[in-house]
Amino acid sequence: MATTAVTDATFDAEVKNSDVPVVVDFWAEWCGPCKQIGPALEELSVELAGKVKIVKVDVDTNPNSPAQMGVRGIPALFIFKDGQVVSNMAGAKPKAALMNWIVDSI
Repeated sequence: MATTAVTDATFDAEVKNSDVPVVVDFWAEWCGPCKQIGPALEELSVELAGKVKIVKVDVDTNPNSPAQMGVRGIPALFIFKDGQVVSNMAGAKPKAALMNWIVDSI
């Protein structure tokens, strides 16, 4: 399963009302570090399929969700479990670090 694009309109349904934990990646097309972690998140979405859902929110076309979450810089990653934020991380990290963070948080 690949990552899913989420918009301001679908954020609550896809993230807050999800029956599995959700990793939210706030990103933008022009963001170099965002592009660095993109492939790792795609791989993790396959490796962790069924355990966690990984979604991406483009901050340029969806400004409300990042504003509600207090996002000041990207990439900004949040893990939601049962509709609540259980962990967050800013900046690009290697795939192994992302995997450990996700597994430890869910």
